[in-house]
Amino acid sequence: MPSLTFLALLFAVLYFVKSKQQFARIALLGAHLGRYRIEKLMEDLSEGYLRALDEKDAERQQQLWNHLEQRESQLAEQLQRLAQDFSKLQSTLVQVGKWPIYLPFATQLMPAACFDMREALQLHADSVARAMANPEGLSRRDRAYVICAELFLLQHSCHWFCRSKTTASARLMARHQTSYDQVLAGVAAATRQRYLQLVSL
Repeated sequence: MPSLTFLALLFAVLYFVKSKQQFARIALLGAHLGRYRIEKLMEDLSEGYLRALDEKDAERQQQLWNHLEQRESQLAEQLQRLAQDFSKLQSTLVQVGKWPIYLPFATQLMPAACFDMREALQLHADSVARAMANPEGLSRRDRAYVICAELFLLQHSCHWFCRSKTTASARLMARHQTSYDQVLAGVAAATRQRYLQLVSL
């Protein structure tokens, strides 16, 4: 039976490896995101939608929507470019374990239980662009709701890639007071279907 000293040493080694691997992922994604203004544009949109929907003056409201349309166009373009940049990375660098917690070496030992972050980013870029195009003809309020849900799901995937699914869900709740299940319910049906096919065990 393993001694407590051995178990403590094993735990320390695994924790060190996990921290090192997660730091490398954060640096990798951060280096790519740093080329763009994606995070700022996402924040501008989520806050801007609330202001536009609450604005009572029709002329001022239209000005806000016009401003938001410009931001939407910029964000959609930059998300596509990010997905294209990420697609050039080696497969071994972009595998994400589908489990709730981060397991060191799991992506190497159990590749069948992983998803490819390159595919996830392309899915999110396509889904955000589709939500902005609004083929269903949703009202401005409903359209804004779907776009925000798509953006929150993108953020969740980024945190999942860097840390774990559990951590990503906790950050989603802390930052937006919205659960992972609520975000999944809020995105377009086409997004939800493709996404679950990609990340489900």
